[in-house]
Formats: sequence, structure tokens, C-alpha cells
Amino acid sequence: MLKIRRGERQDLPEVLSLIQELALYEKAPHEVTNTVEAMERDGFGHHPKYFLWVAEIDEKIIGIAICYIRYSTWKGPMLYLEDIVVTEKERGKKVGHQLMSTVIQFAKEEEYNGLIWQVLDWNEPAIRFYKKYDAHFDGEWFNVKLNKEQLQQFQSQNASI
Repeated sequence: MLKIRRGERQDLPEVLSLIQELALYEKAPHEVTNTVEAMERDGFGHHPKYFLWVAEIDEKIIGIAICYIRYSTWKGPMLYLEDIVVTEKERGKKVGHQLMSTVIQFAKEEEYNGLIWQVLDWNEPAIRFYKKYDAHFDGEWFNVKLNKEQLQQFQSQNASI
């Protein structure tokens, strides 16, 4: 029987394994630099940086949802869904729906002003999944980022800007 619950420290090795499975699916396994230790520090200290839910069957974790607070200058606090991951052999069994429902309920209970997330433009299964929620797909915005190395370069070269 499927059970959705808040993630715990002891879940993190399996959680990281699912994150690595997602990275492989997204053709970027080399991009995962996170560790169990970092996830424990970041998610279970005095000021957690993320919220974690796990989906399990027979005490085996088969899916996760990871969220964090994002603050919109226009709307106020929003919940950002970083990832919903369901292991490949369990996809198509409504596990993702149960995780998404849990996240939506949490956002409602905590009175966030919305739930936002990203999806890769080539990930048709995920796009179809999110369309079931009547989600708005915004084509106006670009994703922009600075990686850790770029941040470090900026700190040492900020006078050149």
C-alpha cells in the first residue's frame, strides 16, 4: 500500500539515489554534486532550506517531492516545487499524483500565494502530468543562473563589473 509521509534523515540515502536517477533521465548525471550530509544539514537543522515528502511501498521509498519557500516581490510567499521524482518502474501508478496532491495541500494549509515549478521542454510525460492540474505554462521567462564557480569568480573580480 502506498504511503506518503514527511521525509526523515534516515531516508536521505534513498532520496539521493532517486535524485541521481532523475539526473540520469534528464541526461545530466554529472551535474549532481549534492550529498547525503549536505541534504541532512540543509533539511534538518534549525532553519530547514527545503521540505521533503517521500512515497513508499512496503517501507521502500519509490518517490519524493522536494519544495522550498520562494518569495515573490509581487505576490509574497510562494512554494517552489523543485522536483517530484518517481522511480521508473513505479511510474504510471498515480504515485506522482499523490505526491503532487500532498504538496498542494501543504501549500494551501500554510497559506502560500501559489505553487510554482519548472519542467524541461522535452519532458513530454511530465508536461502531460502537469497539464492535468490545469497549470499555466509561462513562455515569457528565461531560466537564468550563476553556478558556484561563477559566484566565486564574481567575489574575487567584482571590481571589473
